[in-house]
Amino acid sequence: MSRPYTDNLKLCLRIMRDARPQWQHLAGIFLLEFLSTPLVLLTPFPMKIAVDSVLANKPLPAFFDSFFSISAQPSTQTILLLACLLSFSIMLLQAAFSYGSWVYQLYTGERLVLDCRARMFWHTQRLSLKHHDEKGSSDLLYRLNSDVYHMQHLAIYGLIPLCTSTMMFVTMFIITVRLDWQLALISIAVLPVLYCIHSFHLEKSRASWALVKESEGKAIGVIQEALNCIRVVKAFNKEEQEADKFRDKAQNNLGRYMSAIKNETIFGMLVSGTIALASASALYVGVGHVQSGLLSLGNFLVVMSYLAQLFKPIETFSKQISSTQSSLASAERVFALADEVPDIQDVENARVLGRAEGLIEFRHVNFNYRQDQAGLSDISFKIKPGMKVGIIGATGAGKTTLINLLMRFFDPSSGTITLDGIDLRQIRVADLRNQFAFVLQDPVLFSISILENIKYGRNNASMEEVIEAAKAAGAHDFIQSLPDGYGTQVGDKGMGLSGGERQRVSIARAFLTNAPILVMDEPTSAVDQEKEAAIAQALQRLQVGRTTFTISHRLSFIEGYDIVMKLEHGHLLNTPMADAI
Repeated sequence: MSRPYTDNLKLCLRIMRDARPQWQHLAGIFLLEFLSTPLVLLTPFPMKIAVDSVLANKPLPAFFDSFFSISAQPSTQTILLLACLLSFSIMLLQAAFSYGSWVYQLYTGERLVLDCRARMFWHTQRLSLKHHDEKGSSDLLYRLNSDVYHMQHLAIYGLIPLCTSTMMFVTMFIITVRLDWQLALISIAVLPVLYCIHSFHLEKSRASWALVKESEGKAIGVIQEALNCIRVVKAFNKEEQEADKFRDKAQNNLGRYMSAIKNETIFGMLVSGTIALASASALYVGVGHVQSGLLSLGNFLVVMSYLAQLFKPIETFSKQISSTQSSLASAERVFALADEVPDIQDVENARVLGRAEGLIEFRHVNFNYRQDQAGLSDISFKIKPGMKVGIIGATGAGKTTLINLLMRFFDPSSGTITLDGIDLRQIRVADLRNQFAFVLQDPVLFSISILENIKYGRNNASMEEVIEAAKAAGAHDFIQSLPDGYGTQVGDKGMGLSGGERQRVSIARAFLTNAPILVMDEPTSAVDQEKEAAIAQALQRLQVGRTTFTISHRLSFIEGYDIVMKLEHGHLLNTPMADAI
């Protein structure tokens, strides 16, 4: 078996394994297709009866002898009505099976897409921040949205029709052999030719569709990036520039798409031409058999109808293999994402951690973003529970990197970080992350209600606890003044609120989380001086009883902290303020 067919088979098998939760529904669809096969086989028989038994006055097929006694042979009119009734019944049953199968396919297909998207979304969230930073959200969204849909579309509209077409071909071939083996031989003579055409076409087709997927994802990425940065786009009056950028990407995608379509068109014409040649050959041979008396006219019509039906599954099978290349290209992209191993995951027998005391130690920690780019170099310090630690340094000094290591968004290249004397890598990731509350310079709010945003860190909190946290953060009064109070929708990224209001909601969320370790990154730099004082008071209350790490460029904000660490180019400087380490 050539490599393209082998690769296709492996991908198809994996798709079917991926569809295991819906196997019962897939089996139901296959059963409906299987039950409709006899109806297809019966389609030409009313025509045979009309031609042989009505027009040529030949006896009815032996099957009907049990319905009519020998002494009461049916009239020509009766036989014609019988043929018409059979034709009507067969077509009506075919329509019923067709619509039933169609509805079932729609339902099962949507279930497959939903299940796969949910699994892939869960998996994508587990991937490291490094992966998300490198790949970007637009590529991931395209794979979750478009690629998953086309991959699961293949299971319903690709693999099942391939199976039923094969089954139909075998059944019709057997019947055609019984009626005229020479015509049956013509029908299978096309198979080697089609195989050669497929082998030449498949690998090229897959590569062209993979390029289409890649370029389409880039075009959509331009739209997403522009909409995410819409304020910057408007501020610099760059709407036309972004539109031109999208047009360029979309034009490139269109070129690749038409190139792929050109390949499919050439392939389709080769397949159709091969089938047409075989059909013409069968017609020539069949007419000769009727003229020589080897076939009756009715049987000739049945055989030609079967050959038309026989060539149809062959053509369907051929074109399905080709058309599935786009879906298989999507499947490759989805499985490539599924095979990405999260950098940060639980080790075997990871330790369960309740509420930590907050004793933190870095021992000769080094971290490199890339081989040629050091993030932190030989960092060592020890922080006792409840201490307040300020982190200062120029942009790019390694402040955020240190916090990312502490929360285990990354693992150090070498060295050890411990919490309460336990290596972070030995603690369950979920338990470790539960030890942290954080307040960022640009507070992150979801486009849900204020209540849901505050409860994001603790979904089971009561309304009384939410209000208490909001009061501690100085947010309760402004929330109450809103038309819908705590039910107010904050809009995309919380832009329905002012900067100070967003920060107070973020602080309330941190209060409600009630974690033993607090991380703050420039928590007041995005608000004016008038609001800064009120927010600073709320943050002081938040720090009570918690081990606190604060990144700040304002020394006044971290004045009175137990330790102030200064980072420079990834190195911890032994400044007078850091002598307490």
